[in-house]
Amino acid sequence: MDLAYAWYEAMRAMLAPARVAADMTRHGLENPANPLAYSQYFRPVAAACEMFERATRRYGKPAFDLKSAVIDGNVVPVSERVVWSRSFCQVITFDRGFVRGPAEPDPKLLIVAPMSGHYATLLRGTVEAMLPNHQVFITDWTDARMVPLLDGVFDLDAYIDYLRDIFRDLGPDLHVMAVCQPAVPVIAAIALMEAENSPNIPVSMTLMGGPVDTRRSPTAVNCLAQERGMRWFEQNCITVVPPIYPGVFRRVYPGFLQLSGFMAMNLDRHVTAHSDMFHHLVTGDGESAEKHRDFYDEYLAVMDLTAEFYLQTVQTVFVDHALPKGEMMHGDTPVDLSAIRRCAILAVEGENDDISGVGQTKAALDLTPNLPAERKAYHLQERVGHYGVFNGSRFRSVIAPRIARFIRAMEGRQSSGRHLREVG
Repeated sequence: MDLAYAWYEAMRAMLAPARVAADMTRHGLENPANPLAYSQYFRPVAAACEMFERATRRYGKPAFDLKSAVIDGNVVPVSERVVWSRSFCQVITFDRGFVRGPAEPDPKLLIVAPMSGHYATLLRGTVEAMLPNHQVFITDWTDARMVPLLDGVFDLDAYIDYLRDIFRDLGPDLHVMAVCQPAVPVIAAIALMEAENSPNIPVSMTLMGGPVDTRRSPTAVNCLAQERGMRWFEQNCITVVPPIYPGVFRRVYPGFLQLSGFMAMNLDRHVTAHSDMFHHLVTGDGESAEKHRDFYDEYLAVMDLTAEFYLQTVQTVFVDHALPKGEMMHGDTPVDLSAIRRCAILAVEGENDDISGVGQTKAALDLTPNLPAERKAYHLQERVGHYGVFNGSRFRSVIAPRIARFIRAMEGRQSSGRHLREVG
């Protein structure tokens, strides 16, 4: 597998002339000054050229491109700003041209994006839904192929250390939302901080479709890890970054392999979508074609993961089930979820989630016996799959308001607690 990345890049280089030729042909046939652009016989040719160019393209990191938000009925400008940065991650905040009065400041919300192949921009809709009522921050993880080998390793322990540093620097009045994969490192980081009695423990954590205990309602993804074993993953998923990137010689789980797995899980749906796209291009349905482009420009943009992070996560979360068994370690320190006594937990699951089955995220509520019941909450969203847990119409209309109410409630209890301590 060590040469797989090099062969992949060589194939892309060989296809480059054909891709350029296809793109030039498409633009020529779609030029309004070209009489052939109006011929029904050449539209399929132009459509085929675009489909070929898109199929062989390297999709770069998309932009959040959130320029405005609607707050209290007013459209206000939004701008991005980096507030925290390390080799493998930066934290972005979205500044809004709007500030509530000092009596009712908006809660600070850190969205921990998954490091599972796609960029943080996959959560653009999540950020947009939370912006009107929160000061939103998001983790923007770095593509491993872009990090020089001299910057060191990045494994699950390092991920947890990053989170603890971020919580400390943004806290203590911080709320955290973990989308899918980060559920385990987020709850582990907070458990370690609680055990140390840190003053920077987040007020609450919202865990969304996360694999806290994959023994519950196991999905095909969970079963694969059990069936294959770690040796298979190391032999078939890990390769080395070629010399054309800053991370040359770093061992990674490359984005192109991850993407092949994503596509294979729902191959029929993707084949149908691309067939429909070809039809939209031939018939001139520009609006439908543009929706397809927008979705796949995001979906096909993938990043490499460090081999040590990927393998340690598979071993800890999906093979050993170390967290729910009480056996997870951070370095030499046990991760004890019973240490969580202050940070509130909201678990959110989707009824039709085929990645993290129902009950896997809810397990966090059962594994924290010393957290008071009034600081625990659960929401099962009907008729949504994994993606619908954090994006889409039901997320905007039901789940996001539910999270906002939970955050406000925990803010109130936090403020009451501070007031009572001050009076005492």
